[in-house]
Amino acid sequence: MAEKSFQDSNPDLLELTDEQLLARFVQLADRAAFEVVVRRYRHEIYNYLRRYLGSEDMAEDAFQLAFLRVYQKAEKFDPQRRFRPWLYGVVTNQAIDLQRKCNRQTHQSLDWAGDDDENRGTSHAAAIPDHRQGDQDQLVEAEFRQRMRASITEVGEPGKSALELIYLQGLSYKDAAEALDVPVGTVKSRVHAAVRKLAGIWERNNTETAAH
Repeated sequence: MAEKSFQDSNPDLLELTDEQLLARFVQLADRAAFEVVVRRYRHEIYNYLRRYLGSEDMAEDAFQLAFLRVYQKAEKFDPQRRFRPWLYGVVTNQAIDLQRKCNRQTHQSLDWAGDDDENRGTSHAAAIPDHRQGDQDQLVEAEFRQRMRASITEVGEPGKSALELIYLQGLSYKDAAEALDVPVGTVKSRVHAAVRKLAGIWERNNTETAAH
């Protein structure tokens, strides 16, 4: 009932874009506009954090802290940019910080070590289907996403963030680069390197399954 009452009393706000809502919040101190943004993204961001952190409690903490950061940094948002990539940047950084504080996972670099590694990684990357193919069978797509979610927790940063944003949240390389504040080429390198690691994880899991 509370949500219905809120929406009924703010019909005009619901028609505004994310960028317009944040501008209204900053310029007019309109907290209702900020609340619309939170409600608009709460399920998407919470589910992202739950998958990323592997814990509902941590996801809830990260969600609250992330939107507190958005609240605090709203004045620094460039209205010429798009809000969604910027939001994912804030949220992802908060998730990484919280994960480090809780010592839940050992992070490791997945950046390219050199051209030889890049060449060797090509065959590994081919083991994972391209989720952006338009004619991808829905069952294959669903299986891919399920396997990705099951294995992605074993991939250390910064590859994990890139994979989450591109393969699970559906951001383009450009948007992911904006969210992570790195060049597009760096995102592609991180994804490619992480995919190589995932291929190894999947091969190991398949071997273990066959052994049983």
